[in-house]
Amino acid sequence: MAPLLYVGVLAVLLLLWVRVRGLEHVLVHQRWIFVCAFLLPLSVIFDVYYYVRAWIIFKMCSAPKLHDQRVRDIQRQVQEWRKNGAKSYMCTGRPGWLTVSLRVGKYKKTHKNILINMMDILEVDTKRQVVKVEPLANMGQVTALLNSLGWTLPVLPELDDLTVGGLVMGTGIESSSHIYGLFQHICVAYELVLADGSLVRCSEEENVDLFHAVPWSCGTLGFLVAAEIKIVPAKAWVKLRYEPVRGLENICKRFAEASSNKQNTFVEGLQYSLDSAVIMTGTMSEHAEPDKTNRIGLHFKPWFYKHVEGYLKENRTGVEYIPLRQYYHRHTRSIFWELQDIIPFGNNPVFRWLFGWMVPPKISLLKLTQGETIRRLYEQHHVVQDMLIPMKHLQSAITRFHQDIKVYPLWLCPFLLLPGRGMVHPKGDQEELYVDIGAYGEPDVKHFEAKASTRRLEKFVRDCHGFQMLYADVYMDREEFWEMFDGQLYHRLRDQLGCKDAFPEVYDKICKSARH
Repeated sequence: MAPLLYVGVLAVLLLLWVRVRGLEHVLVHQRWIFVCAFLLPLSVIFDVYYYVRAWIIFKMCSAPKLHDQRVRDIQRQVQEWRKNGAKSYMCTGRPGWLTVSLRVGKYKKTHKNILINMMDILEVDTKRQVVKVEPLANMGQVTALLNSLGWTLPVLPELDDLTVGGLVMGTGIESSSHIYGLFQHICVAYELVLADGSLVRCSEEENVDLFHAVPWSCGTLGFLVAAEIKIVPAKAWVKLRYEPVRGLENICKRFAEASSNKQNTFVEGLQYSLDSAVIMTGTMSEHAEPDKTNRIGLHFKPWFYKHVEGYLKENRTGVEYIPLRQYYHRHTRSIFWELQDIIPFGNNPVFRWLFGWMVPPKISLLKLTQGETIRRLYEQHHVVQDMLIPMKHLQSAITRFHQDIKVYPLWLCPFLLLPGRGMVHPKGDQEELYVDIGAYGEPDVKHFEAKASTRRLEKFVRDCHGFQMLYADVYMDREEFWEMFDGQLYHRLRDQLGCKDAFPEVYDKICKSARH
């Protein structure tokens, strides 16, 4: 009873302090208190509930039956919307705070919300080497099941809470993308409920135009209800090699060489300053050398990007064997390096040993509790951007990032961009090697201004035929947006499928210029 009484007294004192100082003041200046005391325990409860639920449903083989019922319910909602006069646009009824994107979806309040409660893995077909999943199944859920069966996704994006629907309608990338491309390139079929309430399946064999137009469309062509995704055999370990590199020209040259080598299953770079980085290359392995294993996913282990930085500081190469699933989610515990701004002492060994098992807090809960003040501060003094740049422009791109925002570390992830007719493809008819430059953190330049600085980056990306990930803040005007993205097939299908009165255009849904 004594420990419970002690915790109760602390909770009461904390609530009194919040009442005196004001909730907004505490959330802005001592946010770590709120995160550690409330959001971390709540995050654990969320995770346990969703994982147990998914496991039970899959083991009982009830997901396919429930799936058909859910699809019919979505069709019913769409048909009712049409009968009632189709007075406003439709959108998914999932609350905006549940998404990983930091953007606040205000359109949820004015559009017709279609409830889509679809978060199950429907089937693992090892003969076809395909997994069929619902749109709200997330990467943590998918890896937990597939790895236990000896399989994995060829491209498995990093954060546990990223959903299949978000990765299809937006995009997804991982350190294996230099071989397989983006997440959309490992998808073999989609099922959608269209604006007229009909259910269609699209693939390279049927409804081909729709199949190519769905990625990056952000739910503006129809409601995704299922996706079929390629799977490949998994091995127990990733043999990972760390190589510190100095000098920007050397970094870009070595990174391009590693990315072009298909013998490397995984390639990733962490750039810690303009002229210093660590390049990592990995392959899957059935066995590990016992003295070189590193279970980086254990709660008391250092955050991965800090562990990697050690090789740079000591100026030494190294080889480790990391369990496959722990490798896939290597940046999850620290949300790449964003958690250092929320819990400054989060990588302290004492904190990791005592509370690391609860980390990270759910991004959705962080969004729900951030308040308008924190949201404005983040928007004006924080950068979360992923820019997709042709590999040949990597050196000039890093230089531009350094001049305009100077945020480190930078995440460098290579990917093969395949030709196609959708919104994102290379300039010509040949595949091309690109790199995702991820900038997450507080800019270290005096002249930073969120809109102006981001627009300069956006223009640079357009000029070199690159692309901006649409989960982040986008400041382009409509003309600039459709200069960056190929809208020919997208707009033609919106006309054909009756989307113009049913869904907003993707620009109006995600760009700040259209919402203010």
